[in-house]
Formats: sequence, structure tokens, C-alpha cells
Amino acid sequence: TIAGSDMARGTITIIFQVAGDTTRQLSTLNAGDYLLDVVGPLGHPTHIENFGTVVCIGGGLGIALVMPIAEALHDAGNTLISIISARNKDLLICEKEMEAYSNEFMVATDDGSKGIKGFPTQILQELINKGRKIDVVFAVGPVPLMAAVSKLTKPYNIKTIVSLNPIMVDGTGMCGCCRVLIDNKPKFVCVDGPEFDGHQVDYENLSQRLKTYANKEPRVPSVSQDSSCWKPPEDRAGTAHKPAVSMHASEGHAVVDQLAAGFSGAETGGGKPAARKMGAIPRQKMPEQEPKNRIKNFEEVPYGYTPEMARQEALRCLQCKKPLCCDGCPVSIDIPGFIKLIAEGDFLAAAKKIKETNALPAVCGRVCPQEDQCEKVCIVGKKFKPVAIGNLERFVADYERKQGAVEIPAIPEKTGYKVAIVGAGPAGLACAGELIKMGHDVTIFEALHKAGGVLVYGIPEFRLPKTIVESEVEYLRKLGVKVEVNAVIGKAQTVDDLLQHGFDAVFVGTGAGLPMFMGIPGENLNGVYSANEYLTRVNLMRAYNSTYATPIAMRKNVAVIGAGNVAMDAARTALRLGAENVYVVYRRSREEMPARVEEIHHGEEEGLQFRFLTNPIRILGDEKGWVKGLECVRMELGEPDESGRRRPIPVKGSEFVIDVECLIMSIGNGPNPLVQSTTPDIQVNKWGNIAADLETCKTTKEGVFAGGDIVTGAATVILAMGAGKKAAKAIDAYVRSRKPAAMAS
Repeated sequence: TIAGSDMARGTITIIFQVAGDTTRQLSTLNAGDYLLDVVGPLGHPTHIENFGTVVCIGGGLGIALVMPIAEALHDAGNTLISIISARNKDLLICEKEMEAYSNEFMVATDDGSKGIKGFPTQILQELINKGRKIDVVFAVGPVPLMAAVSKLTKPYNIKTIVSLNPIMVDGTGMCGCCRVLIDNKPKFVCVDGPEFDGHQVDYENLSQRLKTYANKEPRVPSVSQDSSCWKPPEDRAGTAHKPAVSMHASEGHAVVDQLAAGFSGAETGGGKPAARKMGAIPRQKMPEQEPKNRIKNFEEVPYGYTPEMARQEALRCLQCKKPLCCDGCPVSIDIPGFIKLIAEGDFLAAAKKIKETNALPAVCGRVCPQEDQCEKVCIVGKKFKPVAIGNLERFVADYERKQGAVEIPAIPEKTGYKVAIVGAGPAGLACAGELIKMGHDVTIFEALHKAGGVLVYGIPEFRLPKTIVESEVEYLRKLGVKVEVNAVIGKAQTVDDLLQHGFDAVFVGTGAGLPMFMGIPGENLNGVYSANEYLTRVNLMRAYNSTYATPIAMRKNVAVIGAGNVAMDAARTALRLGAENVYVVYRRSREEMPARVEEIHHGEEEGLQFRFLTNPIRILGDEKGWVKGLECVRMELGEPDESGRRRPIPVKGSEFVIDVECLIMSIGNGPNPLVQSTTPDIQVNKWGNIAADLETCKTTKEGVFAGGDIVTGAATVILAMGAGKKAAKAIDAYVRSRKPAAMAS
């Protein structure tokens, strides 16, 4: 725990106890060694005032945590009674400091080796029995200690504040792992806490949840690493495709050698594309890993087009005079333009053409829902399968990177204006890419230790390799964008701080990262995950690799609630972690599934079991507090609701149970309140999203713009990028209308 800080020196004091491999590694550090990532603070600061007489109780390592609280209470003029405890005198810490801050100081040890023999509650009870007036009690330590103190003070109506730090994990409120029941309502400790009314805490549930990863650090079996399975991160996306690699023969795929016939020299150009006739060339099917192999690894499923396949696919484009596909693209890519260059074999020029309007082509080519956007309105698609615009975008981006030919365009002379971007997700990255090309100074502040937002923590390696995201972010760095990670805006600094320290404008693109739960009984059982937590542990923290100290509950039978892309990601990840049965539970029918057709198809190939028209009503647990089943009710579809989809209605008497040991909630995410809660003059809507103009991204606060999921709610990567581009245009106009902050000061 953090026991103190010195803002002037820029230091923090950490006190820890060796309890596992991670803390053991910390104990080996010497003066001069360093930690790569330190992030915080999280949650709310302790409310300090002159309460009157305050009792501070610290047990074990909790003494270190209560020490700065005791110091602040002392400085506020309180009469301070401190009680510290440990199993024996050798485990007592911070004695001198605590005694110095206290008007009265007492010690209890289990074995009586120092102070009284017994527990701090005995001392507290004695104080109460003597008639001492106590206004507030702060208790920090093991859960049994905090529970006992709260139980003791409740009959006397003594305000009791406890700190639930032990359940907090690495995160910024985006995983839900630290959820606890407070007054029978779920709260996130790192957002709503860490301090709560001790009389409202469900200590039994808290103790149960703290056992989720007991004795599991870091002994998590890794996914097999044979030739067909996961390997350490490398540039896999650019791997050359061997002619012998076959593409689903059952679907009539030809081998690469056959497709390559007649296209020699395509990589370097050579010749104009021949006149084309609609439908004369079939859509090139993407070569992929076989399902039986890919469920054993985290390698990217599609291999990507060969140059020959890309050129063949590009020849299908009719080069329409009024291309509807461009209207369907949220970032306004010149689609016929880059496809024409592919058909001519000029792949690097095609990549350059895309980057005129899209800073993340390798990402978009992989995860954009083209079937609902550009490909949906493709003229070829009226009679045949549409041109594979996404596959072509991916191809040229990968080709450029593999060739080491990523071109850095000339940047205009600096304008003198500085813009801060809060959040390094799709919206923030797109906004930064546009602003830097306008000549502005751009700094991105990212709360996590890697830039990319949902691209790194949410989307699995088998859909979007992290090397791809890193490459796209590195491109922005080469353009001149500065990226600061481990920077929690809203805590370490506020939006107002940024504006007061030289930034002319701020763009907030923090996304929708606060997980939602259904509110059904049993959600706080061990083995119940939010999709955010489950995917973050695997994607960002690599729980599948035993060389990473990230535990995860691997189970044979898993249920995923929801049917969007995130649900598909979580379900397919569970298969790769060794689950034998993965059920996708959805209250509507297949036709209403919001997930991409490609993801559903891949999931079916891999063995996902879909339970349509099925709605969870209760999660069943065993005597140890772990999930053992999911009680559901069958549904039927009624009249359409406001979304246009038919409303599901429960079928009376149709309840049944699915036997599972792990459950992943994927029913959506809400806005993280970090920025909004510390920027009071930013208006939010009833859902907590920042209120901003959808065209200019202006908020109600001067100089602050917002876009992406933090404004619209959870949507797609490309829509967030589109918002970032719109914001950049509006920010450019805004800052140019005033003097740069540096000059004004």
C-alpha cells in the first residue's frame, strides 16, 4: 500500500508484505532499480475534517494505510486515539509514526508479545465502556478485523469508515473485479471507494471474493506453445503465406499457387487493370487457420490476402463515378482511389492514399464492420458479393509495414497551439493523428500502461494482434504525437489542470469502459466476470502465458451473456483457455444478434454453443461461493421495441439450468465517470455520457471537446475514429480563433 507521498520530491512511499511471487520480486529491488509502470491514484480521497475524537485502527499491513489518514486527522485538529495490532511484535510497523500523530496510542498482539494480548476490538470496547465520546472510527486491515470493528460500533451508532483496498486491482474502473456489495448494491471499490460506511459492507461476500485468486499467483497454466499455438508477440501479421497453406477446401478455396497464376510481378506493379465485368471475378475468400488448430492458440485467424489475391479482388471494383461506398465510410476514405492503385499493383501508393484520411488502416481493416458500412452500399453487392474493402485495406497496411516502407508525411510548420487528448483509444488516436498534421502540438494522456484503449485491452490477439496496434501508435509518435501512459486524468491531473498548464484545448475520448451487470441474484459469486475484466486479463495482461503473473479462473463449462462482438470475443477466448463447453446465452434470436457475421461464423466453426431466446434469471453457487449453474427462462419474441427489434417475452414455466462454473457478463458498458466527476462544468446526460455536439464535438465547457463512446455510448471503432476526426477539425478552428496559451501567459 502507499503509506505516504512527497509532491515536492515527486516520491511515494510503498510498504508491502511478501505474499507471492510479485511481492517477492519487489523485495529484491535495490536502490537505483525502478518499476516500469506506476499508475494512480484510484478511487476517492479520504474525507478529512475536525470530527472531534477519532479512533484509528490499523491491523497488519493496514497500519501503513491508516498512517497517512492519522497524520491528516491530527493536522485537522482531531483528538486522535490510535490502536494498532499484529500477530506478534515483529510484525508491527509504523509504531513511532503512529504514536507521534496520536493523543493516545495503544497496541494489541495476538500472542501478547507487545501491548495487550488479544484484538483491537477489546481496546475499543473498553473505551466505549468507559464512556469515552467517539465521533468517528477509521478501521483498515484484514477483512475479519474491519468486520469485527463495524459490528462492535453499530449498536452505538458510531460512524465507522473502512477501506476496502485489499480487493482493488490494476485498473481504472474498467473491469469490475473490485465490485463489492454496499447496502446490498454493487459498488466498484476503485471508482466508488475505497472507503465505505463499515455498517453497510457485506463482509461475507467481500471475504468470499477475496478468495477468487487465492494461491494462484502466478501458477496459471499457459496455452500450449507448440508450432500451431501461441508464441510471444512478434510481427505475425506480415508473415509470408506459404503456397502449401490451404484455405477451407470444403468451401471451394483454391491454394495460393493456383490463385497466383497469371499475376507474376504484382508486388511491384506492372500494367493497368483490364476492363472488368460485374461478377466476372468471384470475391476472394480470406485464407484462415483451420478451426481445430486455431482454438489451441491466440494467433490471428485470417492470414490476410497475398498480393495476387488482393489485386484480383481489386479488379472486382467497378470504379463508380458516384461511389456510394465513400458515403458509407465514417472516416471518408477514398475507397475507389486506393482500390484502383491496388489493381495497378502500386500497393504503397494505395497505403498512402488511405492514410490521407485514416491514421489506423491496419486496425480498421481488421475490426471495422464493413458489411454494415462501405460494403453494405457497394454496387457490386447488389447482385453479387460486395468488394472486400476491409480485406484490401488490411492488405495494403500490412504490406507497407512488412516492406518497412511506412512513409512519414511532411508536417506543417508548428502553429504554437497545444492540444491535450485524454484517452489513447480509437477516438483519441484519430483526433491526434489529424491535429498533428495540422501543425499543432499534441499530447495524449492514457490511464493504462499501453496506448490503444479497447484495441489493446478489449479485442483479442486472434482478431487484432497487439503488434499491429503498437505499429499504428508508433506511426503517430513518428508524426510527432507525444504519448504519456499511466496518466489518470481526473485523478493525477484534471481537465482544468491541463487547461491551466498551457494546453489550448482538450479532447476527451475516454470511451465506455465501465462494465454493466444484469442485477440478478448471484452476480457477486466467484467465477462471475465482466467481459472487460476477462478480456483485459487475457489481452492486456496475458493471463494465458505462465510467464505473466496474471491469474484467471479457467473452467471447463462457461456461459457468456450477450451476443455482440465483445461477447464473441469473450466466448472464443474461453475456448482458447481450454473450456470444453462455451454457451452464448442471448434473449433474442440469431437474426437480432448485433455481432458481426464474420465473428458469429468463426465462433460456430470453433464450437460455440448458442442458446437463443434464453434469458438468465439467477446465478447458482456452491457452498464455497463459486458459480455452479445459470438458471434461465425461455423467451419468445413479441412486438418490436424502440430499437426496432422484436421484444423478448418470458415463457411461463420454462425455467431450466445450464451447468457452468464460469459466467462472463457482456451486456454493454457505461461511461467511466473519472473525467466528468472532476470537471463539474461539463454537462452529462441521464446515462452519464458527456453531452457534446455530434458534429463539432463541443462540450458545455469552453475549450473542451469530446467524442466517441464517451458521448454516444458503446459503438464501433470506426465511428469513434470518425468522431475524433470531426473533433480535430473543430478544435483546429477553435484554437486558431484565439492566441496560443503560451503567448497569452
